[in-house]
Amino acid sequence: MTETETNAYDVVVLGAGPVGENVADRTRAAGLTTAVVESELVGGECSYWACMPSKALLRPVIARADARRVPGLRQSVQGPLDASAVLAHRDYYTSNWKDDGQVGWLDSIGADLHRGHGRLTGPRTVTVTGPDGGERVLTARHAVAVCTGSRAALPGLPGLDAVKPWTSREATSSRTVPGRLIVIGGGVVATEMATVWQALGSQVTLLVRGKGLLPRMEPFAGELIADALKEAGADVRTGTSVKSVTRENETVVAVTGTGERIEADEILFATGRAPRTDDIGLESIGLDPGSWLPVDDSLRVTGHDWLYAVGDVNHRALLTHQGKYQARIAGAAIAARATGETLLAEPWGAHAATADHTAVPQVVFTDPEAAAVGLSLAEAKEAGHRVRAVDVDLSTVSGAGLYADGYQGRARMVVDIEDEILRGVTFVGPGVGELIHSATIAVAGQVPVSRLWHAVPSYPTISEVWLRLLEAYRDA
Repeated sequence: MTETETNAYDVVVLGAGPVGENVADRTRAAGLTTAVVESELVGGECSYWACMPSKALLRPVIARADARRVPGLRQSVQGPLDASAVLAHRDYYTSNWKDDGQVGWLDSIGADLHRGHGRLTGPRTVTVTGPDGGERVLTARHAVAVCTGSRAALPGLPGLDAVKPWTSREATSSRTVPGRLIVIGGGVVATEMATVWQALGSQVTLLVRGKGLLPRMEPFAGELIADALKEAGADVRTGTSVKSVTRENETVVAVTGTGERIEADEILFATGRAPRTDDIGLESIGLDPGSWLPVDDSLRVTGHDWLYAVGDVNHRALLTHQGKYQARIAGAAIAARATGETLLAEPWGAHAATADHTAVPQVVFTDPEAAAVGLSLAEAKEAGHRVRAVDVDLSTVSGAGLYADGYQGRARMVVDIEDEILRGVTFVGPGVGELIHSATIAVAGQVPVSRLWHAVPSYPTISEVWLRLLEAYRDA
């Protein structure tokens, strides 16, 4: 590469995670020349430090928990997990932090990969500083898509850097099991990582500033997971803030708001996310570095007809699957505008990310699992809908009893009593992650309750909870 080169493309994508990959896939499928810029590993956060390694770590934990609830099997799985085998399983699913396969996929769709740090240096212009320090200028005829994702946000505690705290990256990639681990936070990363490391042999202390776990889900979800973590041996403390953290020799010391000292070998902060937009040149186009980027439903940034922000950076739904959904919409919208096709921007149209508003699904892979889509009861009421919540104890479903002795779980559907459609659904219990897509279809499709009676669940499966929910709604 010469010191400075200029290359012109139809589309330039900043970031080669799942979101950037899907934007590139859609624009290339439409025949648009596409460049992808990546400063780390192709495949992004999800592939190497989030979804894939965390679920690879969690799967043996959940499988053992399920097996311990099955007669004739529980006695065979009472011993500890083989931590080294679990970590090796994790390494396999991260491709040992090598991105050859992902690079090969980009090449197969005909997208050009530019390794290095990309920054906007003006409208439709991205300057890439390569590993050797040389610069390459990429210009976009039609669109630049910012798909740089988010990073862990650390609190402003004095001296925190010296403590070398874990974030989600260290928690999913650690080569060893800490004897004692403090987890700060009560969201998805905190609960999943507390589940993993407690099961692998750590003594976990979970410190939650709020009233409970998973505050964006129905309250019973966090309650059931907190109970399970305590039963597994974790120390779960709600209403607990941390005012200072220090590392004394090899020991981390966290001091709570009440002055209590808690010691551990490592400390994980799972206290939120921040956009990776602080050093991508936003100031060159009149935007604030480090800010979330507001977009319309075609994922185009407000006030910039050539700039798109897809995935975490727009702060609509910080979930990999939702970012990939947005990427498919954005890629199609970019292609439609580039070729002069009619933009189908009405709700649920081909170029409108409508699900971001009303039908976002999520699964928390703890034991028990929590899965939800759409609005919680509180959110539905806050949005002005006239709704009624219908609850069912999952243990009353035959399939749940067959799945596990002593099955504990709960289901809720939030019904709009004016439109007779579902505004939200939540399941908590072993194995419920595979139920959520049926709920997603019901919510996204605005399927009337009267039609759901004709969606017959197979017997005996946990899915029969749908029939129990409908019966409860009818009989209320």
